[in-house]
Amino acid sequence: MRSLSLVLAMICVTWCGAQTPAHADETEGLRVATFDIDATPPVGSALAYDPMVRSWDLGLRARGIVLLGAGAPMVLCAIDWIGVANESHDAFRQALAEAAATTPDRVAVHALHQHDAPGSDFSAERLLQEHNIPSRRYEGGFARELLRRLQDAVRDALGNTQPVTHVGVGEAQVYEVASNRRIYGPDGKVRAVRYTTCADVALRAEPEGVIDPMVSLVSLWNGDAPLVVLSYYATHPQSYYRTGVANPDFPGVARFLRQLAVPDALHVHFTGAGGNIGAGKYNDGAHENRLALAGRLADGMRRAWENTRRTPLAAEDVAWRVAPVALPPAAHLSEEALEAALRDKDAPEQFHGAAARLAWLRRCKAGHRIDVACLALGPARILHCPGELFVEYQLAAKAARPDCFVAMAAYGDYGTAYIGTARAYEEGGYETSERVSNVAPEAEEVLMAAIRELLQDRD
Repeated sequence: MRSLSLVLAMICVTWCGAQTPAHADETEGLRVATFDIDATPPVGSALAYDPMVRSWDLGLRARGIVLLGAGAPMVLCAIDWIGVANESHDAFRQALAEAAATTPDRVAVHALHQHDAPGSDFSAERLLQEHNIPSRRYEGGFARELLRRLQDAVRDALGNTQPVTHVGVGEAQVYEVASNRRIYGPDGKVRAVRYTTCADVALRAEPEGVIDPMVSLVSLWNGDAPLVVLSYYATHPQSYYRTGVANPDFPGVARFLRQLAVPDALHVHFTGAGGNIGAGKYNDGAHENRLALAGRLADGMRRAWENTRRTPLAAEDVAWRVAPVALPPAAHLSEEALEAALRDKDAPEQFHGAAARLAWLRRCKAGHRIDVACLALGPARILHCPGELFVEYQLAAKAARPDCFVAMAAYGDYGTAYIGTARAYEEGGYETSERVSNVAPEAEEVLMAAIRELLQDRD
């Protein structure tokens, strides 16, 4: 690990892509454009919990792809932020759609959920402004600037597309990173939560619990040349945080290491259904654990890359399907109570949470639907889902199509916050508490119906 430390201390790489001719017309078949920009806010900006004092050399990234040649363009984007919620999620999809000359329903935007990183919720920002409350963590100036730069990056990328002839799929087990956060007592109820940093020796000694141990890779190729590597792994991405130093934490370091190993392909990482998953069994918060966890994840990515199987990919092998869902809001959410919290000037700690929850509730009442999407790439099915999903959703999706290579990106629209299974709401615990979950237990039935339908491969 010492050599990795030297690499990270001495090298800062921004992926710039291989030089290829500008694209011609759609008759040339499948093509891909890649984009990658700095998403690090300026010093003094609000991160998820603290003001930013500085950033890493690696910084935070917003990167992704535009896939062309199979109907209207499709855009995938992953951002090193804690979350993009409500009207912000709409705005990001709309901006990317305009830049790629497509429609928002063919755009997927996901946060990786790092905690020393900003978030965005234009709905909450507007509510706070209406009540003359400083918007702080929801101040959207930098997010709007990032939207403009993302649009420029996508437009520039469309002038430098590359042919896609093959898709690759590979997976491998990741060792000693993920563990279930929910520790159960003999009554079947959650008796303790093993957070992503866990100093309790007894809790770290508990079994891993239910996880998805696999990291999944989907790659796009031009002949023998790799163009893009998309990776998916389900866990909270924290080793330690609340430092005021913007950084992509251990998944960002793992992504960086794999970018060094496969420099000609843009590596885009997505956090899977990791709402109830963290690194707590293997992480007591010691700062050296960040590099250790990154190394283990990168090792899994390496083995998944070595296990990759390539198959030819044509336009008829590509499909984008969407299932709009109306997720039921949590019963504890009260519009009157949330409005009162915003008016209570003696309870400033309530302002931001109340604004975000009120924004979500009003959107639900207005009939807002969240797009759950599935991208089919030959043998691969990539699901794009909202919120902090429990890992059971990912495992159920894989079990529903054992004949396909199924991967899942969660942390899409973050307005939902945690989305547990129906049973989890009966078990108690932090993740399904009124404090952090904005949906009702019935959300499982709605989401799983959409996932099963999308995976059936029929209109």
